[in-house]
Amino acid sequence: TRDFLGGQMPALRISTFSEAPAGSGLGSSSTLVVAVLQAMTELFDLPLGEYDLAHLAYQIEREDLGLAGGRQDQYAAAFGGFNFMEFFGSDNVIVNPLRIKREVIAELEAQTILCFTGVSRQSATIIAEQSRNVEQGSRRSIDAMHALKEAAVAMKQALLKGDLDEVSRTLDAGWSSKRDMASGISNLQIEDALTAARAAGATAGKVSGAGGGGFVMFLAPLERRRAVITALTERGYKTETVRYTAEGATAWRL
Repeated sequence: TRDFLGGQMPALRISTFSEAPAGSGLGSSSTLVVAVLQAMTELFDLPLGEYDLAHLAYQIEREDLGLAGGRQDQYAAAFGGFNFMEFFGSDNVIVNPLRIKREVIAELEAQTILCFTGVSRQSATIIAEQSRNVEQGSRRSIDAMHALKEAAVAMKQALLKGDLDEVSRTLDAGWSSKRDMASGISNLQIEDALTAARAAGATAGKVSGAGGGGFVMFLAPLERRRAVITALTERGYKTETVRYTAEGATAWRL
């Protein structure tokens, strides 16, 4: 309303619903902001594309509300699909769609298991700690950030090649690097879930989002999928299946 409607918000009612619990690490907060902006774009015929939606959502969360975090969640929600994102400073972002074979996506869906740890957390707190570590020159945190950047390139190449063994190795290595960025990223529940899943046959596991709770993403060969799910549910964790979507936020009129 500030940027496009002269600061005047018309009378309307907005109802929201999310299947993801708060603090899940699935980017639900940014997704909700992007979805509301997309609805506003449709309602008021605003000339906003995916980049505009993502940028506005970032401004609302990070600048207006002062919540610490990056930009990836907003762009993922606006664009949808598999993308390699490049961030070049203040406002320069390039989203490169990846043409991944349909059979690779199907196999990735079959191998992916989401596990809710039962613990919700405020991502901004963990992200703020990561930022402090880097600003204070923590070698461990800085090295971990460089390793994660390299892992993003390796993951892109593995997905384009359809090499799911390399996808699994990269995901697992990424978790090792992520843990080094801040003390609150892992905890007893997360480590318990990781240990149980790996013992049952999972080949990789990594917390989704900032860490500290929420969901853990596992990869497991199809023949071990049931065993991994059973091992997690027996320890009281809730598991979910995954379906990847090619579209980002969508709005329509009735």
